[in-house]
Amino acid sequence: MLAQLAISGIVVGSVYALVALGMTILFRATSIVNFGHGEFFMLGAFAIYVLKQGFGWSYPVAIAIAFGLLFLVGVLVERVLIRPLGSAPFLSFAMMTVAFSFLFKGLTRFFYGRDVSMLPPLLNGEPLDFGSVVLFPQDFLVIAGAGATMTIFFLFFEYTQVGKIVQAASQAPRGAALVGINVPAFHSAMWGVAALTGAVAALLIAPSTLVYPDMGGQMLVHAFAAMTLGGFGSLGGAVLGGLSLGIIENLMGGYVSSSLVEISAYLVIMLVLLVRPQGVFGEWRTSRV
Repeated sequence: MLAQLAISGIVVGSVYALVALGMTILFRATSIVNFGHGEFFMLGAFAIYVLKQGFGWSYPVAIAIAFGLLFLVGVLVERVLIRPLGSAPFLSFAMMTVAFSFLFKGLTRFFYGRDVSMLPPLLNGEPLDFGSVVLFPQDFLVIAGAGATMTIFFLFFEYTQVGKIVQAASQAPRGAALVGINVPAFHSAMWGVAALTGAVAALLIAPSTLVYPDMGGQMLVHAFAAMTLGGFGSLGGAVLGGLSLGIIENLMGGYVSSSLVEISAYLVIMLVLLVRPQGVFGEWRTSRV
């Protein structure tokens, strides 16, 4: 039972990690905590659902178009809603992300109500039995897809020239602008990438769950808990936090009570803030007023 719970926790934790990674990338690039990131995840799921089930397009075509649309949504959010705020206090940015979160959720409810929809699995097949552990082909796809996406991000930021420029622009935007880097375009691209990671996560997990307008809010809480556990701004922390949270949820549900699964993310946030507020990989930051 322990092995089954742990592996199942890694499956769902991989999605938490991917969503948390998107939030972390945006936070590192812009210093903005995007409380509307869960709606990128929700919109990605609905985009794939509409194109696949509504228009009857094949999965590859639906996925390609949905990914492009979500990248465009992220860019437009930055250009239309975030950039006009200029040098406003961080609280203003946070409130704007909350506002467009409710906007996207309300628009989705307007067109689809509160109906729950289903996506067919990307991979079909009989479950595979590994002793006491049973996994479906879709589970392997979730782990492999999330792992590949996270690896690409790590390699990009650590070993490519463009990745190093991106990090330099995020750490010193004024200096980056002085040497000719288009910082506003860079910020737009990072919002697009963040939205794209939400769509990738939706693609991986939606066929195993359900598609509905409120799915983004639940995912946001889990991603936020993963970031808190791993440490804000840490790419490795986001991944470790997501995987750990998935395992913790499953173990608490399996050995304590299934009712604790829904509140485990909140418990993790409170416990980490009380014991180690900077997270596992985070560092204390002090500022002088």
